[in-house]
Amino acid sequence: MIRPDPGSRHERLDALRGFAVLWMAVFHFCFDLAWFRYAGWDFYRDPFWLQQRTAIVSLFLLCAGAGQACALAAGQPWARFWRRWAQVAGCAVLVSLGSWLAFPRSYISFGVLHGMALMLILLRALGPRLPLAALWPLGLLLVLLPQFAAHPFFDARWSNWVGLVTRRPVTEDYVPVLPWLGVMLWGYALARWRPAWLAGGIVPGLSPLAVLGRWSLSFYMLHQPLLIGGLWLFRQATIGA
Repeated sequence: MIRPDPGSRHERLDALRGFAVLWMAVFHFCFDLAWFRYAGWDFYRDPFWLQQRTAIVSLFLLCAGAGQACALAAGQPWARFWRRWAQVAGCAVLVSLGSWLAFPRSYISFGVLHGMALMLILLRALGPRLPLAALWPLGLLLVLLPQFAAHPFFDARWSNWVGLVTRRPVTEDYVPVLPWLGVMLWGYALARWRPAWLAGGIVPGLSPLAVLGRWSLSFYMLHQPLLIGGLWLFRQATIGA
């Protein structure tokens, strides 16, 4: 299990991240039901599911950006940053390997963990050097850039991590630097602008979400194997019943 960073925590941010994790788990369970043909939902074309995915990824990256602002404000050294980053990057490699085994034609080469690993480095290096007033318009520019700067050069698997693609690659998860760095930048800006929003405690009923948020990476890595494994066992138990 991957341990959460020690030290002081921002419980409100943890709870928000925990909510995102829970939402993601429900989303993935529904996806798995469709994959096992227990439901007829279309996760690749139906706006209902596509919009949910966008919202979940946005919430994760907003939390990641806010978390970096909190870490920098607390004086987190680069050594500790790199330890946490290595966990994220290592898990991204495992996701690629696991998805290649499960979906060889649409495996994940640059999903949410891959994108987060690269974007965290960029944010850590550039964020403290940018004035707060510049963060909001810069984030908007990064979000909008793929709409008017796409080029076929970026459609290849080795270059689509940038995000300036003319067509979405065939993959089970795709979170390129653009436009998503803009969303992470907004989370970073929000935490710098209103740090008091993340300070203080939470109501007791939200404590489980905060705990889940503190173990979000471990949960992320474990939940799909457990869900898929559970559904597979259910199918085996009901065959011929």
